[in-house]
Amino acid sequence: RLVEEGKLRAVGLSEVSAETLRRAHAEYPVAAVQSEYSLWTRNPEIALLAACRELGTTLVAFSPLGRGFLADAVPDPARLEESDMRRGMPRFSDEHYPHNRRLLTDFTTLAEALEMTPGQLALAWVKAQGADIVPIPGTRDIAHMRENLAAETLRLDAASLEKLNAMMTPDQVRGGRYSEAQQADIDTEEFA
Repeated sequence: RLVEEGKLRAVGLSEVSAETLRRAHAEYPVAAVQSEYSLWTRNPEIALLAACRELGTTLVAFSPLGRGFLADAVPDPARLEESDMRRGMPRFSDEHYPHNRRLLTDFTTLAEALEMTPGQLALAWVKAQGADIVPIPGTRDIAHMRENLAAETLRLDAASLEKLNAMMTPDQVRGGRYSEAQQADIDTEEFA
C-alpha cells in the first residue's frame, strides 16, 4: 500500500530467488536483499548475486560466519542449547557434522597463517566478493563483536582468495542449510 502511494523509495527482501527479486524490482526498486552467504553457504552465487548486480541491489549477507561454524564456535553441536535452531539443520547433524568439521582444518590453518581469527577470515572472504555485499555477523559477545569490527580493514591477497574459493565448495559441504520443513518456506536457488 505504501508503495502505491509513492511513500517508499525502496524496499528490502529476505531469502529470495533471483526470479523473485526481479519480479519485486519490476514493481518497485529493491534497495537490498538479505540472503545467507558465506564461504560455507554460497547459494547466492547460483543466480541471486548476478541479479543483484544487474538491478543495483545490495546483497546483505546474513550468517557470514556460517552460523558460527567458520568462527570455529561449534566444536560439538550436541552441546548447543535445546532451542538453538542449528540442532535441526542437517549440516550440524550427527550424520554430516564430523565430515564438515574436517573441512574447517585447512580454513583455521590459513587464518592462523594470515594472523587472523577464523571469524575475521570468514568476514574478509565475504567482503572480498564485492563492495556491493554487506556482511551482518551476529554475536552475543562483546569480544566477538570487536573481533568482527576489526575484520572491516582486513584484505585478502589473490593467492589466499584462490585457496579459500577451493575450500568448502558446495560439493564438499555435506547436509542442507535447512531442514525440509524450514526449506519449504525459503525461496532461494539450491545447488543440485
